[in-house]
Amino acid sequence: MKKYFKLLIVIIVSINYSFAANTQDIPSTFADLAERLMPSVVNISTTTTITTKSNPFPFQFPPGSPFEDMFREFGTPQTRKTSALGSGFIIDEKGIVITNNHVIKGAEDIFVRVNGENFKAKVLGADSGMDLAVLKIESNNNFRPVKFGDSDNARIGDWVIAIGNPFGLGGTVTSGIISARNRSIGLSRYEDFIQTDASINQGNSGGPLFNMKGDVIGINTAILGQSGSIGIGFAIPSNSAKKVINQLIEFGETKRGWLGVRIQVVSTEIAEVEKLDTPRGALVVSVAENSPSDKAGIKAGDIILEFDGRKITEMKELPKIVAETEVGKKVKVKLWRNKRELTKDIVLGRLETSNDFKSQKTLTQKPKENNIDGLKITVRLLDKQDIQERNLPKDTRGVVITKIENDSPINYLQVNNIIVEAQKRKINTIGDLDNIVKMTLRGSEKTLLIAIYNNQNQRRYIGVKLN
Repeated sequence: MKKYFKLLIVIIVSINYSFAANTQDIPSTFADLAERLMPSVVNISTTTTITTKSNPFPFQFPPGSPFEDMFREFGTPQTRKTSALGSGFIIDEKGIVITNNHVIKGAEDIFVRVNGENFKAKVLGADSGMDLAVLKIESNNNFRPVKFGDSDNARIGDWVIAIGNPFGLGGTVTSGIISARNRSIGLSRYEDFIQTDASINQGNSGGPLFNMKGDVIGINTAILGQSGSIGIGFAIPSNSAKKVINQLIEFGETKRGWLGVRIQVVSTEIAEVEKLDTPRGALVVSVAENSPSDKAGIKAGDIILEFDGRKITEMKELPKIVAETEVGKKVKVKLWRNKRELTKDIVLGRLETSNDFKSQKTLTQKPKENNIDGLKITVRLLDKQDIQERNLPKDTRGVVITKIENDSPINYLQVNNIIVEAQKRKINTIGDLDNIVKMTLRGSEKTLLIAIYNNQNQRRYIGVKLN
């Protein structure tokens, strides 16, 4: 009997110990951690000047009137300041701050608020590819930094806290867990997001995602949905971010590896035709002339299975791995060609100096603009970057107003307003809007109903009487 009693005691003690071991990582409070970390998290505000033209008269001259040209110069440009808000965190006691590129892009003045005190800041470097920016606070003060943790060790289900400046409210702490890893949501080329259910809202962009040690394991970048947190937020992993941040601090720009290939997913059908055991790797669609891949003998139709010792399970992994590899490094690339495996040695080039990058950058910087003569405005097509920066619904389509003439029938609108509908029809292309305006002008009433997003992202309907 005594033996059974002792055995029962041992089992009870073991169960209690096991329960304690499994629950000791559940925090009873985040207060101590938040108190320690909040002085290192900053609020970022930016100002940008927007120029618009308005009619200086309470009336309009008829088209073709000699007075129209005479008084055109009186329509002097009207300028106004717009502001944007975001978050960031300090990584060096001298005032080096990390945030998102979209928080400070196009800003004329950047102000950082630390512990209730405002400082001006300058940009040391920015990268649109990973949506990161490095700022330097213009002050001789010493600041309290935080350090990066190892995001590769972060597991699904781990506790995390986010600190930031949602809706301009100032230092706000939210908690949650890591919901998923290696997420791609179509915002940029180098996506490997940590997904979290810690509440992240507009204004949290650029703020840190901390583990329970108080180390930064992610940089909060995106949310799913326009109306605020719905339990799905995304953060750039710290291990990926650190490499870019170090380059921005040292060089003021990035130096990414470049292969010089265009790739696509290896489907089940392609794997069957190529006699590949499973659909894996990245299928080479084309090879840039005189690129590192061209010089190494890689051909269209090759399937890249392994790069520098790292297996390529999915196509999307390759661009990220290549970009993180040192420029000029000689790497071994395993290929699948003609139903057998072979290896090539490739010396990586630099993406930023490649013709592919230059042409892509030119297209990004100079979007095509067209005139809508019936409205006397100039517009460009709404793109993914606009949708991301303004936190619009992902399926938003329309055109962005880039110029408004003095005598435009909608000269009371502003540059950067977005026209999404005309006559209750969605605007998918610039031609859609132009055609609807022309049809309206040919009608008898000549009244146009348009739907816009203003610069505060408020949707409005406007009735326009066309001349």
